[in-house]
Amino acid sequence: MAEQNQYPQLTGAEILWATLVGEGITTVFGYPGGAILPIYDALRKFPIHHVLVRHEQGASHMADGYARASGQVGVCMATSGPGATNLVTGIATAMLDSIPIVCITGQVSSKVLGSDAFQEVDITGITLPITKHNFLVTRAEDIAATVRKAFQVARSGRPGPVLVDITKDAQQAMAAFSFEAAEPAPARPHPMLKTETNAFTDAIELIRAAKRPVILAGHGIVESGAREQVIAFAEKLQVPVASTLLGLGAFPTYHPLSLGMMGMHGESWVNESIQQSDLLLAFGMRFDDRVTGNLALYAPNAKKIHIDIDPSEVNKNVKVNVALIGDLKKVLDALLPMLGDSPVAEDTWDRANEKSYGEPPTEWLREIDAMKGTASVRDIINLPDNGHLYAAHVINDIWREALDAGRLAQTVIVTDVGQHQMWEAQYYKHDAPRSLITSGGLGTMGFALPAAIGAKAACPEKDVWVIAGDGGFQMTASELSTIVQEGYAINIAVINNGFLGMVRQWQEAFYDKNYSASPILSPDFVMLAAAHGIDGATVSKRKDVTPTVTKARTSGKAFLINFQVEKEDGVYPMIAPGAALHEMVRRPTKDPLLETAEDE
Repeated sequence: MAEQNQYPQLTGAEILWATLVGEGITTVFGYPGGAILPIYDALRKFPIHHVLVRHEQGASHMADGYARASGQVGVCMATSGPGATNLVTGIATAMLDSIPIVCITGQVSSKVLGSDAFQEVDITGITLPITKHNFLVTRAEDIAATVRKAFQVARSGRPGPVLVDITKDAQQAMAAFSFEAAEPAPARPHPMLKTETNAFTDAIELIRAAKRPVILAGHGIVESGAREQVIAFAEKLQVPVASTLLGLGAFPTYHPLSLGMMGMHGESWVNESIQQSDLLLAFGMRFDDRVTGNLALYAPNAKKIHIDIDPSEVNKNVKVNVALIGDLKKVLDALLPMLGDSPVAEDTWDRANEKSYGEPPTEWLREIDAMKGTASVRDIINLPDNGHLYAAHVINDIWREALDAGRLAQTVIVTDVGQHQMWEAQYYKHDAPRSLITSGGLGTMGFALPAAIGAKAACPEKDVWVIAGDGGFQMTASELSTIVQEGYAINIAVINNGFLGMVRQWQEAFYDKNYSASPILSPDFVMLAAAHGIDGATVSKRKDVTPTVTKARTSGKAFLINFQVEKEDGVYPMIAPGAALHEMVRRPTKDPLLETAEDE
Protein backbone atom coordinates (compact mmCIF):
# COMPACT_ATOMS: atom_id res chain seq x y z
CA MET A 1 0.00 0.00 0.00
CA ALA A 2 2.88 2.33 0.80
CA GLU A 3 4.22 1.69 -2.70
CA GLN A 4 0.85 2.71 -4.16
CA ASN A 5 0.92 5.99 -2.24
CA GLN A 6 4.06 7.15 -4.06
CA TYR A 7 2.17 7.23 -7.35
CA PRO A 8 0.04 10.22 -8.38
CA GLN A 9 -3.72 9.97 -8.00
CA LEU A 10 -5.56 10.49 -11.27
CA THR A 11 -9.09 9.95 -12.50
CA GLY A 12 -9.68 6.91 -14.65
CA ALA A 13 -10.07 9.20 -17.67
CA GLU A 14 -6.70 10.82 -16.98
CA ILE A 15 -5.13 7.39 -16.51
CA LEU A 16 -6.38 6.38 -19.96
CA TRP A 17 -4.76 9.37 -21.66
CA ALA A 18 -1.56 9.06 -19.65
CA THR A 19 -1.31 5.41 -20.67
CA LEU A 20 -1.87 6.26 -24.34
CA VAL A 21 0.89 8.87 -24.11
CA GLY A 22 3.16 6.24 -22.58
CA GLU A 23 2.41 3.92 -25.48
CA GLY A 24 3.59 6.61 -27.90
CA ILE A 25 0.17 7.56 -29.23
CA THR A 26 -0.03 11.08 -30.68
CA THR A 27 -3.28 10.87 -32.68
CA VAL A 28 -6.69 9.43 -31.82
CA PHE A 29 -9.80 9.30 -34.02
CA GLY A 30 -13.19 9.51 -32.38
CA TYR A 31 -16.60 10.97 -31.62
CA PRO A 32 -17.81 12.00 -28.14
CA GLY A 33 -21.00 11.06 -26.32
CA GLY A 34 -22.46 10.82 -22.85
CA ALA A 35 -20.79 7.62 -21.62
CA ILE A 36 -17.32 8.76 -22.69
CA LEU A 37 -17.51 12.46 -21.79
CA PRO A 38 -15.20 12.17 -18.76
CA ILE A 39 -12.48 10.91 -21.12
CA TYR A 40 -13.05 13.80 -23.52
CA ASP A 41 -13.03 16.27 -20.64
CA ALA A 42 -9.59 15.04 -19.57
CA LEU A 43 -8.11 15.19 -23.08
CA ARG A 44 -7.12 18.88 -22.69
CA LYS A 45 -4.43 17.88 -20.20
CA PHE A 46 -2.53 15.60 -22.58
CA PRO A 47 -0.46 16.07 -25.77
CA ILE A 48 -2.63 13.91 -28.01
CA HIS A 49 -4.35 15.24 -31.12
CA HIS A 50 -7.97 14.16 -31.48
CA VAL A 51 -9.46 13.93 -34.98
CA LEU A 52 -13.21 14.47 -34.86
CA VAL A 53 -14.88 12.12 -37.32
CA ARG A 54 -18.36 12.50 -38.78
CA HIS A 55 -19.38 8.89 -38.11
CA GLU A 56 -17.84 6.33 -35.80
CA GLN A 57 -17.31 3.87 -38.64
CA GLY A 58 -14.96 6.49 -40.04
CA ALA A 59 -13.03 6.48 -36.75
CA SER A 60 -12.31 2.75 -36.93
CA HIS A 61 -11.28 2.98 -40.59
CA MET A 62 -9.04 5.96 -39.82
CA ALA A 63 -7.32 4.04 -37.04
CA ASP A 64 -6.94 1.16 -39.50
CA GLY A 65 -5.46 3.39 -42.23
CA TYR A 66 -3.12 4.95 -39.67
CA ALA A 67 -1.88 1.51 -38.62
CA ARG A 68 -1.41 0.25 -42.19
CA ALA A 69 0.49 3.36 -43.28
CA SER A 70 2.71 3.63 -40.21
CA GLY A 71 3.14 0.07 -38.98
CA GLN A 72 2.08 1.28 -35.53
CA VAL A 73 -1.10 0.69 -33.51
CA GLY A 74 -4.04 2.91 -34.50
CA VAL A 75 -6.47 4.16 -31.83
CA CYS A 76 -10.14 5.12 -32.08
CA MET A 77 -12.86 5.82 -29.55
CA ALA A 78 -16.61 6.13 -29.32
CA THR A 79 -19.35 6.38 -26.77
CA SER A 80 -21.62 3.55 -25.66
CA GLY A 81 -24.55 2.06 -27.56
CA PRO A 82 -24.80 3.25 -31.17
CA GLY A 83 -21.39 4.89 -30.99
CA ALA A 84 -19.80 1.57 -30.12
CA THR A 85 -21.83 -0.46 -32.61
CA ASN A 86 -20.89 1.96 -35.39
CA LEU A 87 -17.29 0.83 -34.92
CA VAL A 88 -18.11 -2.79 -35.69
CA THR A 89 -17.59 -2.78 -39.47
CA GLY A 90 -14.18 -1.16 -39.07
CA ILE A 91 -13.19 -3.61 -36.35
CA ALA A 92 -14.15 -6.55 -38.57
CA THR A 93 -12.21 -5.01 -41.46
CA ALA A 94 -9.09 -4.82 -39.28
CA MET A 95 -9.60 -8.34 -37.96
CA LEU A 96 -9.76 -10.00 -41.36
CA ASP A 97 -6.68 -8.10 -42.59
CA SER A 98 -4.64 -8.50 -39.36
CA ILE A 99 -4.38 -4.79 -38.58
CA PRO A 100 -3.41 -3.66 -35.05
CA ILE A 101 -5.94 -1.15 -33.70
CA VAL A 102 -7.15 -0.44 -30.16
CA CYS A 103 -10.76 0.72 -29.83
CA ILE A 104 -11.79 2.53 -26.64
CA THR A 105 -15.51 2.70 -25.91
CA GLY A 106 -17.40 4.35 -23.08
CA GLN A 107 -19.94 2.25 -21.20
CA VAL A 108 -22.78 3.04 -18.84
CA SER A 109 -21.92 3.02 -15.12
CA SER A 110 -21.25 -0.39 -13.61
CA LYS A 111 -24.23 -0.11 -11.24
CA VAL A 112 -26.68 -0.18 -14.15
CA LEU A 113 -24.90 -2.73 -16.37
CA GLY A 114 -27.39 -5.28 -17.61
CA SER A 115 -30.44 -3.09 -16.95
CA ASP A 116 -30.88 -1.88 -20.55
CA ALA A 117 -29.87 1.60 -19.46
CA PHE A 118 -29.92 4.43 -22.00
CA GLN A 119 -27.38 3.68 -24.76
CA GLU A 120 -26.26 0.45 -23.11
CA VAL A 121 -25.15 -2.39 -25.35
CA ASP A 122 -22.96 -5.42 -24.71
CA ILE A 123 -20.20 -4.31 -27.06
CA THR A 124 -17.73 -6.89 -25.74
CA GLY A 125 -20.23 -9.64 -26.58
CA ILE A 126 -20.94 -8.14 -30.00
CA THR A 127 -17.26 -7.85 -30.93
CA LEU A 128 -16.05 -11.13 -29.45
CA PRO A 129 -15.83 -12.88 -32.87
CA ILE A 130 -14.12 -9.91 -34.59
CA THR A 131 -11.41 -8.96 -32.10
CA LYS A 132 -8.24 -10.70 -30.96
CA HIS A 133 -9.44 -9.94 -27.43
CA ASN A 134 -11.67 -7.45 -25.66
CA PHE A 135 -12.02 -6.13 -22.12
CA LEU A 136 -14.70 -4.62 -19.90
CA VAL A 137 -13.16 -2.33 -17.25
CA THR A 138 -15.26 -1.31 -14.24
CA ARG A 139 -12.54 0.06 -11.92
CA ALA A 140 -10.20 3.01 -12.42
CA GLU A 141 -7.26 1.09 -10.97
CA ASP A 142 -7.53 -1.50 -13.79
CA ILE A 143 -7.46 0.94 -16.71
CA ALA A 144 -3.70 1.32 -17.18
CA ALA A 145 -2.91 -2.38 -17.01
CA THR A 146 -5.80 -3.26 -19.31
CA VAL A 147 -4.90 -0.67 -21.94
CA ARG A 148 -1.25 -1.71 -21.90
CA LYS A 149 -2.30 -5.33 -22.30
CA ALA A 150 -4.57 -4.31 -25.18
CA PHE A 151 -1.62 -2.77 -27.03
CA GLN A 152 0.49 -5.83 -26.41
CA VAL A 153 -2.20 -8.14 -27.79
CA ALA A 154 -2.89 -5.90 -30.79
CA ARG A 155 0.71 -5.75 -31.97
CA SER A 156 2.09 -9.17 -30.96
CA GLY A 157 2.00 -12.37 -32.99
CA ARG A 158 -0.54 -12.01 -35.77
CA PRO A 159 -1.70 -8.39 -35.31
CA GLY A 160 -5.35 -7.49 -34.93
CA PRO A 161 -7.96 -5.30 -33.25
CA VAL A 162 -8.59 -5.13 -29.49
CA LEU A 163 -11.50 -3.38 -27.79
CA VAL A 164 -11.47 -1.85 -24.28
CA ASP A 165 -14.91 -0.93 -22.88
CA ILE A 166 -14.68 1.39 -19.85
CA THR A 167 -17.65 2.17 -17.61
CA LYS A 168 -18.40 5.80 -16.86
CA ASP A 169 -17.86 5.44 -13.12
CA ALA A 170 -14.42 3.90 -13.78
CA GLN A 171 -13.58 6.96 -15.85
CA GLN A 172 -14.60 9.27 -12.99
CA ALA A 173 -13.10 7.42 -10.02
CA MET A 174 -9.61 8.15 -8.66
CA ALA A 175 -6.72 5.68 -8.61
CA ALA A 176 -2.92 5.62 -8.37
CA PHE A 177 -1.16 5.65 -11.74
CA SER A 178 2.20 4.27 -12.81
CA PHE A 179 2.85 3.48 -16.45
CA GLU A 180 5.78 1.23 -15.56
CA ALA A 181 3.90 -0.66 -12.87
CA ALA A 182 1.12 -1.40 -15.36
CA GLU A 183 3.46 -3.14 -17.79
CA PRO A 184 2.02 -6.53 -18.78
CA ALA A 185 3.94 -9.74 -18.45
CA PRO A 186 5.97 -10.53 -21.57
CA ALA A 187 3.88 -11.99 -24.33
CA ARG A 188 4.23 -15.73 -24.66
CA PRO A 189 6.76 -16.35 -27.44
CA HIS A 190 5.14 -17.45 -30.64
CA PRO A 191 6.19 -20.97 -31.57
CA MET A 192 8.94 -21.25 -34.12
CA LEU A 193 10.38 -24.45 -35.40
CA LYS A 194 14.09 -24.84 -34.81
CA THR A 195 16.53 -25.37 -37.65
CA GLU A 196 17.36 -28.89 -36.53
CA THR A 197 13.77 -30.12 -36.71
CA ASN A 198 12.53 -32.31 -39.53
CA ALA A 199 10.31 -29.54 -40.89
CA PHE A 200 13.27 -27.41 -41.94
CA THR A 201 15.05 -30.42 -43.39
CA ASP A 202 11.94 -31.41 -45.31
CA ALA A 203 11.50 -27.86 -46.60
CA ILE A 204 15.09 -27.74 -47.89
CA GLU A 205 14.64 -31.05 -49.69
CA LEU A 206 11.47 -29.83 -51.43
CA ILE A 207 13.13 -26.55 -52.41
CA ARG A 208 16.20 -28.28 -53.88
CA ALA A 209 14.07 -30.75 -55.82
CA ALA A 210 11.76 -28.13 -57.35
CA LYS A 211 12.05 -27.20 -61.03
CA ARG A 212 9.02 -24.91 -61.24
CA PRO A 213 8.73 -23.11 -57.88
CA VAL A 214 6.61 -20.02 -57.18
CA ILE A 215 6.63 -17.81 -54.09
CA LEU A 216 3.20 -16.60 -52.96
CA ALA A 217 3.86 -13.23 -51.30
CA GLY A 218 1.27 -12.18 -48.74
CA HIS A 219 0.56 -9.39 -46.28
CA GLY A 220 2.60 -11.20 -43.63
CA ILE A 221 5.77 -10.03 -45.41
CA VAL A 222 4.83 -6.43 -44.64
CA GLU A 223 3.77 -7.09 -41.06
CA SER A 224 6.91 -9.11 -40.37
CA GLY A 225 9.26 -6.64 -42.05
CA ALA A 226 10.61 -9.54 -44.10
CA ARG A 227 10.91 -7.76 -47.46
CA GLU A 228 14.71 -8.03 -47.70
CA GLN A 229 14.67 -11.70 -46.69
CA VAL A 230 12.07 -12.51 -49.36
CA ILE A 231 14.07 -10.65 -52.02
CA ALA A 232 17.23 -12.49 -50.96
CA PHE A 233 15.42 -15.84 -51.07
CA ALA A 234 13.91 -15.19 -54.51
CA GLU A 235 17.18 -13.94 -55.99
CA LYS A 236 19.30 -16.72 -54.51
CA LEU A 237 17.14 -19.43 -56.09
CA GLN A 238 15.68 -17.40 -58.98
CA VAL A 239 12.11 -18.10 -57.85
CA PRO A 240 9.32 -15.97 -59.39
CA VAL A 241 7.06 -14.14 -56.94
CA ALA A 242 3.27 -13.84 -57.19
CA SER A 243 1.47 -11.42 -54.85
CA THR A 244 -1.85 -11.42 -53.06
CA LEU A 245 -3.86 -8.20 -53.10
CA LEU A 246 -2.58 -7.20 -49.65
CA GLY A 247 0.91 -8.42 -50.59
CA LEU A 248 1.30 -5.88 -53.40
CA GLY A 249 4.38 -3.80 -52.66
CA ALA A 250 5.81 -6.39 -50.29
CA PHE A 251 7.97 -7.55 -53.20
CA PRO A 252 8.91 -4.70 -55.58
CA THR A 253 6.88 -4.72 -58.77
CA TYR A 254 9.85 -3.53 -60.85
CA HIS A 255 11.89 -6.61 -59.89
CA PRO A 256 12.41 -9.07 -62.78
CA LEU A 257 11.17 -11.93 -60.57
CA SER A 258 7.89 -10.17 -59.77
CA LEU A 259 4.94 -11.74 -61.58
CA GLY A 260 2.11 -9.51 -60.34
CA MET A 261 -1.16 -10.23 -58.57
CA MET A 262 -2.66 -13.70 -58.42
CA GLY A 263 -6.24 -14.81 -57.99
CA MET A 264 -9.72 -13.96 -59.23
CA HIS A 265 -8.64 -10.81 -61.08
CA GLY A 266 -4.93 -11.54 -61.22
CA GLU A 267 -2.71 -11.58 -64.26
CA SER A 268 -3.36 -14.61 -66.46
CA TRP A 269 0.29 -15.66 -66.55
CA VAL A 270 0.49 -15.49 -62.76
CA ASN A 271 -2.39 -17.89 -62.32
CA GLU A 272 -1.06 -20.17 -65.06
CA SER A 273 2.35 -20.20 -63.36
CA ILE A 274 0.79 -21.27 -60.07
CA GLN A 275 -1.23 -24.00 -61.76
CA GLN A 276 1.85 -25.33 -63.56
CA SER A 277 4.20 -25.08 -60.59
CA ASP A 278 5.72 -28.04 -58.75
CA LEU A 279 6.34 -26.13 -55.51
CA LEU A 280 4.46 -23.29 -53.86
CA LEU A 281 6.19 -21.33 -51.11
CA ALA A 282 3.45 -19.48 -49.22
CA PHE A 283 5.02 -16.57 -47.33
CA GLY A 284 2.63 -14.91 -44.88
CA MET A 285 -0.58 -15.58 -46.79
CA ARG A 286 -3.67 -17.60 -45.94
CA PHE A 287 -4.88 -19.23 -49.18
CA ASP A 288 -8.01 -17.10 -49.38
CA ASP A 289 -10.73 -18.34 -51.73
CA ARG A 290 -10.18 -15.33 -54.03
CA VAL A 291 -6.59 -16.52 -54.41
CA THR A 292 -7.13 -20.24 -54.95
CA GLY A 293 -10.28 -20.60 -57.02
CA ASN A 294 -11.61 -24.18 -56.93
CA LEU A 295 -9.59 -25.87 -54.19
CA ALA A 296 -9.96 -29.30 -55.76
CA LEU A 297 -8.15 -28.04 -58.86
CA TYR A 298 -5.67 -25.68 -57.20
CA ALA A 299 -2.00 -26.19 -58.18
CA PRO A 300 -2.60 -29.94 -58.58
CA ASN A 301 1.04 -30.93 -59.14
CA ALA A 302 2.64 -28.64 -56.57
CA LYS A 303 4.12 -29.50 -53.21
CA LYS A 304 3.40 -26.76 -50.72
CA ILE A 305 5.47 -25.09 -47.99
CA HIS A 306 3.55 -22.70 -45.74
CA ILE A 307 5.31 -20.17 -43.49
CA ASP A 308 2.92 -18.29 -41.20
CA ILE A 309 2.87 -16.90 -37.68
CA ASP A 310 -0.66 -18.18 -37.04
CA PRO A 311 -0.86 -21.98 -36.65
CA SER A 312 -4.62 -21.87 -37.23
CA GLU A 313 -4.07 -20.84 -40.86
CA VAL A 314 -1.97 -23.92 -41.68
CA ASN A 315 -3.99 -26.63 -43.43
CA LYS A 316 -7.17 -24.59 -42.95
CA ASN A 317 -7.92 -24.17 -46.65
CA VAL A 318 -5.06 -25.89 -48.47
CA LYS A 319 -3.26 -28.98 -47.21
CA VAL A 320 0.48 -28.41 -47.19
CA ASN A 321 3.49 -30.70 -47.16
CA VAL A 322 5.61 -28.66 -44.78
CA ALA A 323 4.56 -25.99 -42.28
CA LEU A 324 7.06 -23.61 -40.66
CA ILE A 325 5.24 -21.78 -37.88
CA GLY A 326 6.67 -18.49 -36.73
CA ASP A 327 7.48 -14.91 -37.61
CA LEU A 328 8.30 -14.93 -41.32
CA LYS A 329 11.43 -12.79 -40.99
CA LYS A 330 12.87 -15.07 -38.32
CA VAL A 331 11.98 -18.22 -40.21
CA LEU A 332 13.61 -16.96 -43.42
CA ASP A 333 16.68 -15.81 -41.48
CA ALA A 334 17.02 -19.39 -40.28
CA LEU A 335 16.22 -20.91 -43.68
CA LEU A 336 18.43 -18.77 -45.94
CA PRO A 337 21.82 -20.04 -44.68
CA MET A 338 20.62 -23.60 -45.27
CA LEU A 339 20.08 -22.99 -49.00
CA GLY A 340 23.78 -23.09 -49.83
CA ASP A 341 25.72 -20.68 -52.01
CA SER A 342 23.48 -20.47 -55.06
CA PRO A 343 24.75 -17.61 -57.23
CA VAL A 344 22.60 -14.51 -57.55
CA ALA A 345 21.72 -13.99 -61.19
CA GLU A 346 22.71 -10.76 -62.88
CA ASP A 347 19.95 -8.15 -62.90
CA THR A 348 18.41 -8.13 -66.36
CA TRP A 349 15.80 -5.44 -65.82
CA ASP A 350 15.73 -1.99 -67.37
CA ARG A 351 13.59 -0.16 -64.81
CA ALA A 352 13.36 3.10 -66.75
CA ASN A 353 11.89 1.35 -69.78
CA GLU A 354 10.16 -1.43 -67.86
CA LYS A 355 11.59 -4.28 -69.85
CA SER A 356 14.17 -7.01 -69.63
CA TYR A 357 17.35 -6.63 -71.63
CA GLY A 358 18.44 -10.25 -71.34
CA GLU A 359 17.08 -13.76 -71.38
CA PRO A 360 15.53 -14.98 -68.10
CA PRO A 361 18.20 -17.17 -66.44
CA THR A 362 16.17 -20.38 -66.01
CA GLU A 363 13.95 -22.48 -68.26
CA TRP A 364 11.02 -22.01 -65.85
CA LEU A 365 11.33 -18.23 -65.97
CA ARG A 366 11.55 -18.35 -69.77
CA GLU A 367 8.31 -20.35 -69.87
CA ILE A 368 6.59 -17.79 -67.69
CA ASP A 369 7.96 -14.97 -69.83
CA ALA A 370 6.42 -16.62 -72.88
CA MET A 371 3.04 -16.81 -71.13
CA LYS A 372 2.96 -13.03 -70.79
CA GLY A 373 2.69 -12.68 -74.54
CA THR A 374 -0.81 -14.18 -74.44
CA ALA A 375 -2.17 -11.81 -71.78
CA SER A 376 -4.62 -9.07 -72.69
CA VAL A 377 -4.94 -7.20 -69.41
CA ARG A 378 -2.87 -4.27 -70.71
CA ASP A 379 -4.68 -3.81 -74.02
CA ILE A 380 -6.76 -0.81 -72.97
CA ILE A 381 -3.92 1.46 -71.88
CA ASN A 382 -1.95 0.63 -75.04
CA LEU A 383 -4.75 1.58 -77.42
CA PRO A 384 -4.77 4.99 -79.11
CA ASP A 385 -7.29 7.45 -77.72
CA ASN A 386 -10.64 6.36 -79.16
CA GLY A 387 -12.82 8.86 -77.35
CA HIS A 388 -13.55 6.57 -74.42
CA LEU A 389 -12.21 7.07 -70.91
CA TYR A 390 -11.50 3.85 -69.04
CA ALA A 391 -10.71 3.44 -65.37
CA ALA A 392 -7.50 1.72 -66.48
CA HIS A 393 -6.37 5.02 -68.04
CA VAL A 394 -7.01 6.88 -64.81
CA ILE A 395 -5.15 4.40 -62.61
CA ASN A 396 -2.21 4.08 -64.98
CA ASP A 397 -1.89 7.85 -65.36
CA ILE A 398 -1.95 8.43 -61.58
CA TRP A 399 0.89 5.91 -61.30
CA ARG A 400 2.78 7.40 -64.25
CA GLU A 401 2.47 10.94 -62.89
CA ALA A 402 3.83 9.86 -59.48
CA LEU A 403 6.71 8.03 -61.21
CA ASP A 404 7.59 10.96 -63.48
CA ALA A 405 7.48 13.37 -60.55
CA GLY A 406 9.86 11.19 -58.56
CA ARG A 407 7.16 10.71 -55.91
CA LEU A 408 6.40 7.01 -56.34
CA ALA A 409 8.07 6.03 -53.06
CA GLN A 410 6.25 8.92 -51.37
CA THR A 411 2.77 8.05 -52.62
CA VAL A 412 0.14 6.03 -50.77
CA ILE A 413 -2.93 4.76 -52.61
CA VAL A 414 -6.02 3.99 -50.54
CA THR A 415 -8.77 2.21 -52.42
CA ASP A 416 -12.35 1.38 -51.74
CA VAL A 417 -13.80 -1.98 -52.81
CA GLY A 418 -15.07 -3.00 -56.22
CA GLN A 419 -13.95 -2.81 -59.83
CA HIS A 420 -11.72 0.20 -59.26
CA GLN A 421 -9.91 -1.74 -56.52
CA MET A 422 -9.00 -4.50 -58.96
CA TRP A 423 -8.06 -2.06 -61.72
CA GLU A 424 -5.78 -0.30 -59.24
CA ALA A 425 -4.11 -3.61 -58.39
CA GLN A 426 -3.60 -4.31 -62.11
CA TYR A 427 -2.52 -0.91 -63.42
CA TYR A 428 -0.70 0.79 -60.53
CA LYS A 429 2.74 -0.69 -59.87
CA HIS A 430 3.55 -0.82 -56.18
CA ASP A 431 7.26 -0.94 -55.48
CA ALA A 432 7.17 -0.10 -51.78
CA PRO A 433 5.48 -1.79 -48.81
CA ARG A 434 2.56 0.11 -47.26
CA SER A 435 1.99 1.97 -50.54
CA LEU A 436 -1.39 0.27 -51.07
CA ILE A 437 -4.04 0.40 -48.36
CA THR A 438 -7.20 -1.54 -49.14
CA SER A 439 -9.80 -3.73 -47.48
CA GLY A 440 -9.06 -7.30 -48.50
CA GLY A 441 -10.76 -9.95 -46.39
CA LEU A 442 -13.98 -8.12 -45.52
CA GLY A 443 -14.21 -6.10 -48.74
CA THR A 444 -15.59 -3.02 -47.01
CA MET A 445 -17.19 -0.39 -49.20
CA GLY A 446 -16.75 3.08 -47.73
CA PHE A 447 -13.28 2.20 -46.44
CA ALA A 448 -11.14 4.43 -48.67
CA LEU A 449 -11.94 8.00 -47.65
CA PRO A 450 -11.63 7.58 -43.86
CA ALA A 451 -8.68 5.19 -44.16
CA ALA A 452 -6.90 7.80 -46.29
CA ILE A 453 -7.40 10.34 -43.50
CA GLY A 454 -5.71 7.92 -41.12
CA ALA A 455 -2.87 7.36 -43.60
CA LYS A 456 -2.34 11.10 -44.04
CA ALA A 457 -2.30 11.62 -40.27
CA ALA A 458 0.38 8.92 -40.03
CA CYS A 459 2.42 10.11 -43.04
CA PRO A 460 1.79 13.84 -43.57
CA GLU A 461 4.83 14.10 -45.86
CA LYS A 462 3.42 11.62 -48.38
CA ASP A 463 1.01 12.11 -51.28
CA VAL A 464 -2.18 10.26 -50.34
CA TRP A 465 -4.69 9.30 -53.03
CA VAL A 466 -8.20 8.01 -52.50
CA ILE A 467 -9.40 5.83 -55.36
CA ALA A 468 -13.08 5.05 -54.86
CA GLY A 469 -16.12 4.10 -56.85
CA ASP A 470 -19.21 6.28 -57.01
CA GLY A 471 -21.05 3.79 -54.80
CA GLY A 472 -18.54 3.25 -52.01
CA PHE A 473 -17.55 6.90 -51.91
CA GLN A 474 -21.08 7.93 -50.97
CA MET A 475 -21.06 5.61 -47.96
CA THR A 476 -18.55 7.75 -46.04
CA ALA A 477 -18.52 11.01 -48.00
CA SER A 478 -19.36 12.94 -44.83
CA GLU A 479 -15.70 12.56 -43.86
CA LEU A 480 -14.89 15.24 -46.44
CA SER A 481 -15.59 17.69 -43.63
CA THR A 482 -13.02 15.91 -41.47
CA ILE A 483 -10.43 16.44 -44.21
CA VAL A 484 -11.20 20.16 -44.27
CA GLN A 485 -11.27 20.51 -40.50
CA GLU A 486 -7.86 18.86 -40.25
CA GLY A 487 -6.43 20.70 -43.26
CA TYR A 488 -5.24 17.48 -44.92
CA ALA A 489 -4.06 17.63 -48.53
CA ILE A 490 -5.67 14.42 -49.74
CA ASN A 491 -6.30 13.73 -53.43
CA ILE A 492 -9.57 11.99 -54.26
CA ALA A 493 -10.27 10.14 -57.52
CA VAL A 494 -13.89 9.04 -57.89
CA ILE A 495 -14.21 6.39 -60.60
CA ASN A 496 -17.75 7.24 -61.64
CA ASN A 497 -19.49 4.77 -63.95
CA GLY A 498 -23.06 5.16 -62.72
CA PHE A 499 -23.19 1.60 -61.41
CA LEU A 500 -22.23 -0.51 -58.46
CA GLY A 501 -19.65 -1.73 -60.93
CA MET A 502 -18.61 -5.14 -59.62
CA VAL A 503 -22.23 -6.05 -58.87
CA ARG A 504 -23.15 -5.01 -62.42
CA GLN A 505 -20.31 -7.10 -63.89
CA TRP A 506 -21.49 -10.18 -62.01
CA GLN A 507 -25.07 -9.50 -63.10
CA GLU A 508 -23.87 -9.26 -66.69
CA ALA A 509 -21.88 -12.47 -66.48
CA PHE A 510 -24.07 -14.68 -64.27
CA TYR A 511 -27.57 -13.14 -64.05
CA ASP A 512 -28.52 -12.53 -67.71
CA LYS A 513 -27.78 -8.80 -67.48
CA ASN A 514 -30.52 -8.27 -64.92
CA TYR A 515 -29.10 -5.07 -63.46
CA SER A 516 -31.25 -5.21 -60.37
CA ALA A 517 -30.40 -2.35 -57.95
CA SER A 518 -26.93 -1.81 -59.44
CA PRO A 519 -27.51 1.47 -61.36
CA ILE A 520 -26.84 4.23 -58.84
CA LEU A 521 -27.77 7.90 -58.97
CA SER A 522 -24.96 10.07 -57.67
CA PRO A 523 -24.73 13.73 -56.77
CA ASP A 524 -22.45 16.11 -58.61
CA PHE A 525 -19.30 15.08 -56.76
CA VAL A 526 -17.47 18.29 -57.59
CA MET A 527 -20.31 20.36 -56.15
CA LEU A 528 -20.45 18.05 -53.13
CA ALA A 529 -16.74 18.61 -52.54
CA ALA A 530 -17.23 22.35 -52.95
CA ALA A 531 -19.97 22.30 -50.34
CA HIS A 532 -17.37 20.93 -47.93
CA GLY A 533 -14.80 23.52 -49.02
CA ILE A 534 -12.76 21.26 -51.35
CA ASP A 535 -11.80 22.15 -54.93
CA GLY A 536 -12.51 19.70 -57.70
CA ALA A 537 -12.86 18.98 -61.40
CA THR A 538 -14.72 16.57 -63.70
CA VAL A 539 -12.74 14.66 -66.33
CA SER A 540 -14.31 12.66 -69.15
CA LYS A 541 -11.52 12.76 -71.79
CA ARG A 542 -8.34 10.74 -71.71
CA LYS A 543 -6.18 13.74 -72.64
CA ASP A 544 -7.33 15.59 -69.55
CA VAL A 545 -6.41 12.91 -67.02
CA THR A 546 -2.72 13.63 -66.47
CA PRO A 547 -2.97 17.46 -66.36
CA THR A 548 -5.76 17.23 -63.80
CA VAL A 549 -3.92 14.63 -61.73
CA THR A 550 -0.85 16.87 -61.71
CA LYS A 551 -2.98 19.84 -60.68
CA ALA A 552 -4.43 17.86 -57.78
CA ARG A 553 -1.08 16.55 -56.58
CA THR A 554 0.62 19.93 -56.67
CA SER A 555 -2.25 22.00 -55.24
CA GLY A 556 -1.08 21.59 -51.66
CA LYS A 557 -4.64 21.02 -50.46
CA ALA A 558 -7.46 18.55 -50.81
CA PHE A 559 -8.71 18.06 -54.35
CA LEU A 560 -11.44 15.82 -55.82
CA ILE A 561 -11.56 14.59 -59.41
CA ASN A 562 -14.78 13.09 -60.74
CA PHE A 563 -13.69 10.71 -63.51
CA GLN A 564 -16.62 9.93 -65.81
CA VAL A 565 -15.55 6.53 -67.16
CA GLU A 566 -17.13 3.87 -69.34
CA LYS A 567 -20.31 2.61 -67.70
CA GLU A 568 -20.15 -1.06 -68.64
CA ASP A 569 -16.45 -1.82 -68.66
CA GLY A 570 -15.37 -5.02 -66.90
CA VAL A 571 -12.38 -6.23 -64.89
CA TYR A 572 -10.47 -8.92 -66.76
CA PRO A 573 -9.22 -11.58 -66.39
CA MET A 574 -11.93 -12.95 -64.10
CA ILE A 575 -12.37 -16.36 -62.53
CA ALA A 576 -15.99 -17.44 -62.23
CA PRO A 577 -17.26 -18.91 -58.95
CA GLY A 578 -16.34 -22.58 -58.74
CA ALA A 579 -13.83 -22.37 -61.58
CA ALA A 580 -10.19 -23.35 -61.38
CA LEU A 581 -7.44 -20.77 -61.22
CA HIS A 582 -6.44 -21.33 -64.84
CA GLU A 583 -10.03 -21.15 -66.15
CA MET A 584 -9.97 -17.40 -66.60
CA VAL A 585 -12.56 -15.36 -68.45
CA ARG A 586 -10.65 -12.90 -70.62
CA ARG A 587 -11.86 -9.69 -72.19
CA PRO A 588 -13.96 -10.49 -75.29
CA THR A 589 -11.89 -10.30 -78.48
CA LYS A 590 -14.49 -8.05 -80.10
CA ASP A 591 -15.34 -5.87 -77.14
CA PRO A 592 -17.52 -3.00 -78.41
CA LEU A 593 -15.98 -0.75 -75.77
CA LEU A 594 -12.64 -1.02 -77.55
CA GLU A 595 -13.98 0.02 -80.93
CA THR A 596 -13.16 3.51 -82.14
CA ALA A 597 -15.86 5.95 -81.20
CA GLU A 598 -17.47 7.70 -84.15
CA ASP A 599 -17.34 11.44 -84.28
CA GLU A 600 -20.47 13.05 -82.95
